[in-house]
Formats: sequence, structure tokens, C-alpha cells
Amino acid sequence: MNIRQQHFIRPAGVTLLMAGVVWLAGCGGGGGSSGSGTSMVSIAGTAATGKALANATINIDCARGSLSVAADANGNFHATLGAVMPCMIAATSGVTMLHSVAFAGGTYNVTPETDLLVSYLAAQLGTNETGLIAGFAVNSQFQQVLANQADVLTAQAAVVQNLQQTYGVTLSAPNFLTTAFAAGQPGEDSDLEALLARGAIDANGEPDAAAVALMARTGAAHPIATSPNNSTGGTGVGGIGSTGGMM
Repeated sequence: MNIRQQHFIRPAGVTLLMAGVVWLAGCGGGGGSSGSGTSMVSIAGTAATGKALANATINIDCARGSLSVAADANGNFHATLGAVMPCMIAATSGVTMLHSVAFAGGTYNVTPETDLLVSYLAAQLGTNETGLIAGFAVNSQFQQVLANQADVLTAQAAVVQNLQQTYGVTLSAPNFLTTAFAAGQPGEDSDLEALLARGAIDANGEPDAAAVALMARTGAAHPIATSPNNSTGGTGVGGIGSTGGMM
């Protein structure tokens, strides 16, 4: 090979090397973030109906990321997962299925009260609990509201007021979504027992149909204004202002 040929070949080799570096950078070569946008989140709580949902299956489905864990004999559960908030939580034990929502990491219980909260929020969004759950993963409006702490807590206050006015039960734990409690102890568990005695909870430990209808009616009367929906495929979005209120 003569010198002239070497001079032509050497720049070509450098070009190929540089192209390889660019390709590796584009593929995330050399380690670092995977680009998924998720963060590690811990969610814990108690699944109960007035008694513990012992060994219930807990499914946590977030705007991005999901995990299934088992509650212990006292209905307590804990999960750590890579996720984009918010998340929907379902607890299943035998014929009983209850739902809840989490707008950040922390304590989030799953009880008939939280199930009624989901029904109220669904009505504010123009749907029902089934529609909210089915559309959550791809509906940015649903994600906006459930990620907004103010919207969720305003809805919780409305549920508390409606239960008191309709069933005559003054809850000792009005922050039932995020207050840690133990099944069988005074506090939130005694509230659940009182609601069961007044007919707001049925024999299976789920909200009674009349209580669900109450939340659907009052939630629909206080809709939450949201930005136009874009099917996000679960990107997770920030919250927006709430117009929700109590009955």
C-alpha cells in the first residue's frame, strides 16, 4: 500500500469511529438514565372493611409503572416501584374488591370510604368508577385530576360531608385516605363499622349501591374543569385547578 492510499484510508477510519461514538450516545451508551422518566415511589397502607382484608391482593397501577403485592394478615401492605404518579390501587379478597388512589408516595388506604372517593371523583370527571379505571392509563384528564392533591382532598371532604348528612355518621378520621390505622382498633376502623351498621357498606364489605349513587349524584353536581384530553399512554401530568366542592 502506498502513502497516498494510507492518507485516504485514515480519515475514513476516524469518521467511522466518530459515527460509532454518536450512535452509542444516542443509545444511552456508557450508563446513566434509561430515559423512562420514572422515580422510585413507596406506597403503603391498610386494606380493610371494618375488619382486615387479610392477605388481599393489592394491585398498584400508575400513569407509568405497576406492581402487585400481598397484604399481610392485618391488611397492611407496602410496595416500592418505579413509577410516574398518580396511581390507582385495587385490593381484592374473595368477592370483595375495593379501590383507592395515590397522588404521591406515602400512606394510602384501601377501604369502602376510599372506594366511594373514587366514585365521587369519577362523577366529577363525567364517568363512573368502572370508566375511570378503564380509561386511567390513557386519559390525561383523569391523570391530571388524580395527581392533583387539592382535587383529591376536596373530593374527600365532600365524601365525608355526604356520609355524615345521609347516614348520620361523624367520622373520627375524616382524612381516611392517608391516615395510617390498624384494623380492629379505634379510629378509622370504628368509622367503617359505624358505616356498615348504618347501611353505607354492604355485607361483602363494599360500598352499598345507594351510597355509590349518592356519590355519583353529588360528584356530578361539582364537575372539575380539565384541559382537553390527550391519550398519553401513561406519561403522567401535573394537576390543575379544581372547581369541585361539597354537596
